[in-house]
Amino acid sequence: MGEFELIRRYFLPLGERQESRSLILGLGDDCAIQRIPAGRDLVFSVDALVEGVHFPRNYRPDYLGWRALAVAASDLAAMGADPECFTLALTLPVVDEQWLKDFSKGLKAASDAFGLELAGGDTTSGPLALSLQVHGSLEQGAGVRRSGARPGDLIAVSGTLGDAGAALGYLTESAPSADMVAVLERYHHPRPRLDLAQSVRQYASAAIDISDGLLADLGHILAASGVGARIDSARLPLSPALMRLKGVDAVNYALRSGDDYELCLCFSPANWERAPESLKSQLTVIGSVEVEPRLYLDGVDCSVEAVPAGFDHFRSES
Repeated sequence: MGEFELIRRYFLPLGERQESRSLILGLGDDCAIQRIPAGRDLVFSVDALVEGVHFPRNYRPDYLGWRALAVAASDLAAMGADPECFTLALTLPVVDEQWLKDFSKGLKAASDAFGLELAGGDTTSGPLALSLQVHGSLEQGAGVRRSGARPGDLIAVSGTLGDAGAALGYLTESAPSADMVAVLERYHHPRPRLDLAQSVRQYASAAIDISDGLLADLGHILAASGVGARIDSARLPLSPALMRLKGVDAVNYALRSGDDYELCLCFSPANWERAPESLKSQLTVIGSVEVEPRLYLDGVDCSVEAVPAGFDHFRSES
């Protein structure tokens, strides 16, 4: 199968929905055309995923299709953006039709679930790798940045933390228990919190998606905002499955493991007070922002400089 037949058979169907509010011309031309209405900003982010680095070798292709788009879309949620469309550059070692069929099935399921239409891309030969760029939009000036946290803000997280990190130990389990299956699902099918995007831009002062672990990603907010924080680990939201699997170590997974793609958010007390219960019921307050640029975990000084910075591709100890 040649490159153009590959694209026609497995990827053109992902661009036929035409549901994007801004995509004027999608797959099939030299470029896609996106028209952003007056009064809105274009928000975009790109993620590269390499086999053996970002996902296991011989990983199920349908899982990879979902996971690749979910990881990229999570950045839109952190900015409070509405999803529009995405592009895909795919590098393949060989043309395996069953692999492509399964991968495109997973990618389409994610595309439908997240409201992101495939607008274009490229395919080439080489080691298995993907690069996805996601586009979103929001009201002009409404984007939520990492730099907006202020002393006195409450720090909250969505969902539960630590499940996906724990799942890494069970990826090759031949007969996983029900609890293992529960955390594995969080790894294979992360759910970017696009459902919170409107509330994020309306109420949050700062936000980031939790991809490298809570401490690392909160550290990015604190550094960008020039502030510190106090965190109470007893407040961390933990799933029953994680607690049964990891016991007292579950807290450590929630603090330091990545791949959850939940949101870490800061709210002024006034904004938290006026936020609807429908939002607050999905969040857990775990601490507060401090003036002094240091991080206190359970009252113990754990300075921002000492907090892991997240995965670094170019550091030998990573």
